[in-house]
Amino acid sequence: MTGAGRYAPSPSGDLHFGNLRTALIAWLFARHSGRSFLLRVEDIDTGRSSLESAHRQIEDLLTLGLTFDGDILYQSSRSEAYAAALEQLPVYECYCSRKDIQEASRAPHAIPGSYPGTCRLLSDAARAQRRADLAAQGRVPALRLRAETTSFTIHDFYRGAYTGDVDDFVLRRGGQEPGWAYNLAVVVDDGFQGVDQVVRGDDLLSSAPRQAYLASLLGLPVPAYSHVPLVLGPTGKRLAKRDGAVTLREMLVDHSVPDVVGRLATTLGYPGVDELSQLLEVFDPEELPRDEIIWHGN
Repeated sequence: MTGAGRYAPSPSGDLHFGNLRTALIAWLFARHSGRSFLLRVEDIDTGRSSLESAHRQIEDLLTLGLTFDGDILYQSSRSEAYAAALEQLPVYECYCSRKDIQEASRAPHAIPGSYPGTCRLLSDAARAQRRADLAAQGRVPALRLRAETTSFTIHDFYRGAYTGDVDDFVLRRGGQEPGWAYNLAVVVDDGFQGVDQVVRGDDLLSSAPRQAYLASLLGLPVPAYSHVPLVLGPTGKRLAKRDGAVTLREMLVDHSVPDVVGRLATTLGYPGVDELSQLLEVFDPEELPRDEIIWHGN
């Protein structure tokens, strides 16, 4: 088997138990199928990312025993590649604020959470006026994909065929500090790195059809997707630092690395396994529990 899997965290804080579980599953999927396993730092959001956080996350993954192949790719170094991809795509400027989009999405027949196409059919004169208004505020417009479909179907290892909405999603963010959007960067980088296996949390399933559609427009292969259950906090919401002692560094104050591996392995259906080499020997993706995991602390 050729190809690669990957783990691609955003360096906005230390990895917690849920992040580590997803990273471990992605590593197991790749190694089980004979693929390379790559690490990518998704640091295009400069307001939330830090190099120190990236280094701490890398150290945590290595401490846990998760090995990766090749060089680590930092999205902050990939601006030219994203710009080149953008040149291949049909786009238009968007002058809407978040408030504008929220109000438009409440209109009858609007798809919740999707962009209703407000700026798609503006006249040249209207565009010039909107652009000038933004410039007076020291802002630039966003760039959106001019999508030619409203849905796209992907295949997920656990969900099978999954059809999701496709709208005119953002490719380059606007505002006072314009930057590349996640959906563009992840597709370009997966293609560049030869990633053909994407294993990540269930919360990203709805974005897969948009990304697969974009890959098809760029002439890139669509990866095989596997979206896995999240770890939830005691209240049933997504696990967060407020739930206490959830990061690897916090857990290692009172527990050893094999203890943490053992706890992770238990959530995968392999109690009593506390070494990654042993876990890889017994791992079967078909047997992965499909229920969400509830964090109960130490």
